[in-house]
Amino acid sequence: MLRVLSIAVALLLACSAGRAEITFGSAHAIVVDETTGEVLLQKDGGTAAPIASLTKLMTAMVVLDAQQDTSEKLRIAAADMDRLKHTRGGVPLGAVVSRGTLLELALLASDNHAASALARHHPGGIEAFNAAVQQKIVALGLENTSIEEPTGLSPNNRSSAQDMVKVLRAATSYPEIARITSLRRHAVVVNGHRWAVRNTNGLVGSQGWTILLSKTGFTNEAGRCLSMRVQAAGRTVMVVLMGAVGSSDRALDALNIRRWLSGEAPVATRADKAHSRLMANRKRSAQTPIVETTSEIVVPPTPSFVDPGSETPPYDDIET
Repeated sequence: MLRVLSIAVALLLACSAGRAEITFGSAHAIVVDETTGEVLLQKDGGTAAPIASLTKLMTAMVVLDAQQDTSEKLRIAAADMDRLKHTRGGVPLGAVVSRGTLLELALLASDNHAASALARHHPGGIEAFNAAVQQKIVALGLENTSIEEPTGLSPNNRSSAQDMVKVLRAATSYPEIARITSLRRHAVVVNGHRWAVRNTNGLVGSQGWTILLSKTGFTNEAGRCLSMRVQAAGRTVMVVLMGAVGSSDRALDALNIRRWLSGEAPVATRADKAHSRLMANRKRSAQTPIVETTSEIVVPPTPSFVDPGSETPPYDDIET
């Protein structure tokens, strides 16, 4: 009997170790089981914050709701240029591109000019597009969401991780959004020239990842953001990460979520390592005789973190 009890305790401890809590590097995070709706993991999920290009999921849904001709050619105008952040990337001024290709560029490459042009060519113009976005916010029951423009460049485009799960769930009912955002790479034609475009989410198509829908985002105000629908450990989950300081923090959060779902212990984050160092220093201090000194206290810098298996961040380091 004692042996059976010992085995049971050992198994319980092993399971507990595999399901250790995650210390998120993102300021806001949530993981929801798509089938049951159960919130599996969460960190400050109800607080609204800038969402950067996660906005483009809403933009894409509103564009597709209008059911306009995807083959219609649209011209990129001066009104589509970035007057908020003055970023330079994107489809060039004067380019004539099909609506379907602009949707691909907005979602896959997070092209701001493409998103702006799509909104501007909405039936009734940009005012009608903005009205449709507000109607969508109400229809989805988004309680902490405000969106004032289609690209996500404005810091006034805000939402909570909890609301973004609702957006992600709604986006899954649009096959075109799922198709585009689950591509690793894609070729499009712009002004008669073939462009090779890669997904801003470098996890898409990577070994060990089955990503069914995703969107990244970054501005200085929003930090690194990510929303994705993922299959892992026999279940489908919706993941939203917002406000990570660095690309590596966002990547490590995503990796730890996958490990948590599989019952594996999470990889130590910078916050974990800093806490461990603090505890070790306190232990050493307790064992060291106190000597009066006038020396200035210097806090050692935190070592930089490199993404697992990569020397470069898996996401584009531009405002998208």
